[in-house]
Amino acid sequence: MNITINATTRKDQGKGASRRLRHNEQIPAIIYGAGKEPDTITLNIHEITHLLENEETYTSILDLTIDKKTQPVIIKDLQRHPAKNLVTHVDFLRIDMNKEIVTNIPLHFMGEEDNEAMRLGAILNQFVTAIEVSCLPANLPNSIEVDISKLGMGDHISLTGINMPEGVTIIALTHGDIEAHDQSVVSVQEPKLMSEEAQVVDSETEEGATEGGDDKAEDTSGS
Repeated sequence: MNITINATTRKDQGKGASRRLRHNEQIPAIIYGAGKEPDTITLNIHEITHLLENEETYTSILDLTIDKKTQPVIIKDLQRHPAKNLVTHVDFLRIDMNKEIVTNIPLHFMGEEDNEAMRLGAILNQFVTAIEVSCLPANLPNSIEVDISKLGMGDHISLTGINMPEGVTIIALTHGDIEAHDQSVVSVQEPKLMSEEAQVVDSETEEGATEGGDDKAEDTSGS
């Protein structure tokens, strides 16, 4: 899916210029990388806000059109207003389609509804929700699916257990000692102390009922 972002060249800089842009429903942005000088640009606040509602915008090669000239980019950084959660600045990184890029990709855990252990009350622990990968821009996935449907009680999936798309490499597993960096991603665990807590509650309930019964018996005998 091609996602296009429209922009215009920006010459004015500084806090005053940025305030004027936001007053006119625009926000400042910058594009850099690929051995070229950075360019300052302007985005329409409504367009970029709408695009950012789609998770794929964060992990896609975007077509950034500046004054009718289009180039491939990815979103490298976002700044938001601390109180209003509005986007206030965007950093774009130029992409060379013939060179690998490094970026973070979210993990989507699939098959929870089909997991027998979880239907019996097991808990799913997600230790990692995104991983840093390296690949050519054409191979960049929007997300990586992790199938948890077959995990039994106490089972886990580590980085080496993820089925990666062709041409996509997990950066953590490229440092030589794979075992040292092969961290757990997700596990299925038995709920802790649930049965013990239930026993304590039952015991306290029984004791309360017994004490209440004794008081009632004493009151009856005294009347």
